[in-house]
Amino acid sequence: MEEKRQRRPGGRSARVRAAVHEAVTGLVAERGYGTFTVAEVAARAGVADTSVYRRWGTLEALLMDVAITWLTTQSPIPDTGTLDGDLRAYAANVARDITGPDGLAVLRLVIALSAAGSDGIQARDAFLAERSRQLQAMLDRARDRGEHPPEGLDVLDHILAPMYIRVLFGAGPLTPAYVDALVDRLALVTGT
Repeated sequence: MEEKRQRRPGGRSARVRAAVHEAVTGLVAERGYGTFTVAEVAARAGVADTSVYRRWGTLEALLMDVAITWLTTQSPIPDTGTLDGDLRAYAANVARDITGPDGLAVLRLVIALSAAGSDGIQARDAFLAERSRQLQAMLDRARDRGEHPPEGLDVLDHILAPMYIRVLFGAGPLTPAYVDALVDRLALVTGT
């Protein structure tokens, strides 16, 4: 009887994925989206092109995986027990993440995917859908506690968009006072 091979978490597959993700993030940070190929990613990661194609299929699918993985591991949705606490922690985490070493590269990657044809748009939409799902879970938790959360689009309009604009256009720092003021403004506008 032949034994089935079991995948070990943290084995070679995980190391390859981590190396490829790191290579993509580095290339996006250095050169921007659309300026590198799967071959360059593979070379930088120290793996064969075929390994990248076998796992991800296209460069856009790889880029989507990088963006969503970064989002879910580096920027999880907080659960502090109150909507105000969740929104403040969430805003502070987003500010930290998008001003960090990989955050701006991932943000630029998601924006660039919007202009990359149908595969890029699908990747961007998957990223936005995942973040919307996570954000809605936070708002639903607040509703389940008897609080009155704003709509997800209100969080986007009043917290995320101003921070993204500041970072992308260098329009000012994301100080803790500024980030808290965004949450205060959301509460004022939406009555939460």
